[in-house]
Amino acid sequence: MSLGDEPGDGARGDDGGYGGSGQTRTRYPDRTGDVYGGARRGRGSSSRSLITVVGVVVLLIAAIAFANRGDDSSSGSGSGNSDKAKTSPTAASGERPVASKAAGIPAGFAHSAQGAQSAAANYAVALGSTGMFKTATRHNIVNTIYTSAAAGQLQGPMDQAYSADFLSKLGLDADGNPPAGSTFVSRTIPVGTKVQQYSDSSAKVSVWYMGLIGMSAQTSTDPVSSTWKTWTFELQWDSGDWKIVTDSQKDGPAPVPGDDKAATSDEISKAIEEYGGFTYAR
Repeated sequence: MSLGDEPGDGARGDDGGYGGSGQTRTRYPDRTGDVYGGARRGRGSSSRSLITVVGVVVLLIAAIAFANRGDDSSSGSGSGNSDKAKTSPTAASGERPVASKAAGIPAGFAHSAQGAQSAAANYAVALGSTGMFKTATRHNIVNTIYTSAAAGQLQGPMDQAYSADFLSKLGLDADGNPPAGSTFVSRTIPVGTKVQQYSDSSAKVSVWYMGLIGMSAQTSTDPVSSTWKTWTFELQWDSGDWKIVTDSQKDGPAPVPGDDKAATSDEISKAIEEYGGFTYAR
């Protein structure tokens, strides 16, 4: 996501037009007290200012998801395998992505195209988390997943982007905390990854994801909503792991929304508290 149209920032085609000539059905709320009643809505200007952090990084929002990839190679040459269907390109590989963490973020990715994809998916999740809205945790995240040179260039601009004024527009205080009784939601949910370029020293990986962002509270004027984007990372093999050199985002591809009825604010808050994230592997 990015400060201005991240996972929750449903502007620019993420929540609105879906292309083509098909019609979009809107389900209106059947209750009056909860803004989550079931209606779809466009994002206000406060959400639009949400994740557009400065050139090199576009913060995203939201998080849970799956980035799976299979091994297309056949696992045998005997006649016993001849009648078996080949592995799907999107099937899980079965390989463990990492065995350690740094600052709470998966680390130690394989020095391979698969490892680069796993790193990109996990980094997207970290950058789309609520930790980005708190100074100390944001610094830890950036210092952990970017190269030292990139992190040094980003910290200042990011601190300016996450100003008290910006946070207040999201309903947060100067320290990035929501009001009592409210739950601020910011998650990135990878759906899949793709390697655009790869070498032993660098990789370019795109992560297609759904983002969630908003304030869960019965009186919220900016309830949690979703957006779809593609985040592309330029990675470098640095000190035994993949690190981000630069990144960019674009809208979509976004599927046509279904007829699911929007949950209440209490249901959203409970789900956010009860359902944790994953370590993503390709």
